[in-house]
Amino acid sequence: MTSSFDINASRRDVLRAAAAGVAAFSLGSHAQSGWPAKPVTMIVPFPAGGGTDAFARPMSAQFARLTGKQLIIDNRGGAGGTLGASIAAKASPDGYTLFMGAVHHTIAPSMYPKLDYDIEKDLVPLILVASVPQVVVVNPQKLPVAGFKEFLEYARKNPAKLNYGSAGAGTSHHLAGELFKQQTKTFITHIPYRGAGPALQGLIAGDVEMMFDGLGSSASHIAGGRIKALMVSGNKRNPAIPDVPSATEMGLPDYNVTTWYGVWGPKGMPADAQARAIEEIRKACTTDEAKAVWARQGAEFAGLSGPQFGSFISAEVKKWTQVVKASGAKLD
Repeated sequence: MTSSFDINASRRDVLRAAAAGVAAFSLGSHAQSGWPAKPVTMIVPFPAGGGTDAFARPMSAQFARLTGKQLIIDNRGGAGGTLGASIAAKASPDGYTLFMGAVHHTIAPSMYPKLDYDIEKDLVPLILVASVPQVVVVNPQKLPVAGFKEFLEYARKNPAKLNYGSAGAGTSHHLAGELFKQQTKTFITHIPYRGAGPALQGLIAGDVEMMFDGLGSSASHIAGGRIKALMVSGNKRNPAIPDVPSATEMGLPDYNVTTWYGVWGPKGMPADAQARAIEEIRKACTTDEAKAVWARQGAEFAGLSGPQFGSFISAEVKKWTQVVKASGAKLD
């Protein structure tokens, strides 16, 4: 007859063996997925100072703190963000080049018929890191209006006298402007720049009167009084700028444009590196420090990853194809 002592001893032996097996598996998994073993480069396809930078750089700082390895931001602006995307799509798929793109990259296929990459086939979706509403902003010296209603009245009475800057032809800034013009029956001239950062500098300098910008890149300039926010897209106010009315409040219930930012890797990136990248980026974006940055910019951490992010991208490509077709938007 087996004693209770013998049974407990046997259980301890089993538990020790199981623990040893788990430890061996963990060590083996770590050896196979020891990413990142060296600094990682993240291509940001717009010049420094834009909305993508506003999330990429804080994320990079937290990534380095948590992993002990640098996440180096490489700004490659041009062609509405498609130049940097093309470079990323052709990069080595070893897991040490990532790409932080935006909603613009799901618009590009319908605006640039000769792209040398396919956002759905040549890049691997990793994780959606931020989602922010668009905001209508003006230079208060060039256009000293009290609020949105006065601005709209002026725009309708003065067709073609106002110019709006964008991050480039085919970006969400551009199409947000075209959608606004459709819904308000106004005519405002589009002035494309090589990124949201340069466009914002143009707005602050008074080279253009207004922008339809992602709140992420405008928030600090709004807070500093360099530009004035008149309306935020969607059906609710944003906590970062609670005094600014929503589009629905201003009689534009269908004006709902969101700028989002996500991370991809080149096609062929090893599955274990993909999994680790998703894990580490998620951790970096959900630290207390990152949460504070996201909140100041009126952003939400979206968190969709892998196939879910891929499905989201496909749906966005289809949506923006329809918007481009309906608006008749063309490259300037």
